[in-house]
Amino acid sequence: MRKLTAAVCLLGAMTLPAYAVAAEVAVLDWRAALMNTQSAQSSLSQLEGQIGNQQREAQALGEELQRLQERLQREGETMSQSQRDPLIAELQQKGGRFEQLRREVLQAQQASEQRFLEGAESKLEQAVEQVLERHNIDVLVEPQGVLHSSSDLPNVTNEVTQIFDSLN
Repeated sequence: MRKLTAAVCLLGAMTLPAYAVAAEVAVLDWRAALMNTQSAQSSLSQLEGQIGNQQREAQALGEELQRLQERLQREGETMSQSQRDPLIAELQQKGGRFEQLRREVLQAQQASEQRFLEGAESKLEQAVEQVLERHNIDVLVEPQGVLHSSSDLPNVTNEVTQIFDSLN
């Protein structure tokens, strides 16, 4: 009985690697596939139209804050209290506005991304299914999930993007 069990285990061990090698494995960077779609580019353009002014204002404020901080560091010790106080107040006021703009832009970006992902989810699934069927792929992994492969795995990211764009 022990020999039969050992033989079955040995046979199983020998067939397992053969089966694992027979599995078709491919790589998909789904984030890149989505971000390269026409829908994503359109969504980014709309977002830029919505928050472009706030981003430009925040950038200008950031540069001005940096100049004010440098001036305070350079001249702060030699300034009188009556010169330093308004400069510090201006820094605080502009810093507050900068943070407010940063939060508003971040919230708009997150909301836009969420809307896009919710709308794109079913199309992405359809595109991935088509690619899986077309290439008889058994295992699909993300590029970051591949620690080692002795051969180059097919990357289906661009194909998923093309199919996504063709779906209505």
